[in-house]
Amino acid sequence: MSLVIRQHAETQFAEELEELQKSDARQRPPNWVLSPWAVTVYLLGGQLDNGFEVTPKYIGNRRLMEIAVATLATDRALLLYGVPGTAKSWVSEHLAAAVSGDSTMLIQGTAGISEEQLRYGWNYAMLLAKGPSHDALTSSPLMRAMELGKIARVEELTRIPSDVQDTLITILSEKTLPIPELNSEVQAVRGFNVIATANNRDKGVNELSSALKRRFNTVILPLPATEDEEVTIVQKRVAELGRALELPAEPPALKEIRRVVQIFRELRSGLTDDGKTKLKSPTSTLSTAEAISVMNSGMALAGHFGDGALKAADLASGLLGAVVKDPVQDAIVWREYLETVVKERDGWRDLYRACRELD
Repeated sequence: MSLVIRQHAETQFAEELEELQKSDARQRPPNWVLSPWAVTVYLLGGQLDNGFEVTPKYIGNRRLMEIAVATLATDRALLLYGVPGTAKSWVSEHLAAAVSGDSTMLIQGTAGISEEQLRYGWNYAMLLAKGPSHDALTSSPLMRAMELGKIARVEELTRIPSDVQDTLITILSEKTLPIPELNSEVQAVRGFNVIATANNRDKGVNELSSALKRRFNTVILPLPATEDEEVTIVQKRVAELGRALELPAEPPALKEIRRVVQIFRELRSGLTDDGKTKLKSPTSTLSTAEAISVMNSGMALAGHFGDGALKAADLASGLLGAVVKDPVQDAIVWREYLETVVKERDGWRDLYRACRELD
């Protein structure tokens, strides 16, 4: 079997899911592989009665995860909402893995998606040969989830055109998918539900209609509340991705992770950590996900073109690429930050020099 770049959650964490199933004696909703309590333990981590340690997948507000899990146990769909990089897709995947044991019923929202990709399509060779029939029908991930009683995931819902979005209304309210060509329908099996993700920061966002909004229970995922919390998230994900990609570099020092996180938080908030200096914010989102990307890019440079130890020079290009999305406006913001903050901060001269060399 060839090595895949990224395993599905239910494969990567199969041992944890199996241990949770063994020790989970609580009531499970129909077709759920774990109880709501066990799903929450899987997401947030914890120690089981037998001493087995479940690693946290989400670091943040416990109540938000409890609300999300409880929503899926009802007939309401779940909308995970927030700015880019707040782990919406990550949480969506792990929720589906823990609830259904299958996170692959996925529809990726784009501006060019059609109704057929949400509902169903046709095998046109068979359609021409035999006419409309169940054999000629091509099920979408959403239809398969309905038939099997599993969780369907719709990523970037607000990227989908509004008229296509509203295809979901009948499915979410009536729990049925009409197939008028066959004078038939697919009725959802118990256990079926939908997790959608959306953000309002990207260009090309299509607002949800009021009718569609009413079919969802919305959980807003915030950016990490504290610097320590964000550092913990970045450290954990960088270590996991480094192992998965087999990067030939040492795990980054906590000091380097904290520097990147501090830069991102200061530029996001428009204020230095000590509250003394106001800053201009760039157009980029500078999310936790981008901080993880900067660290991984630095590890690749250190491993393949350095001595394996992450240095300021390895981080500089990643920082520049993350901050400067607009070559005019963001470049001014970044240079000002370098001169007024990075240059003057104790122990940061190496990072200042590395960034100025690139600039």
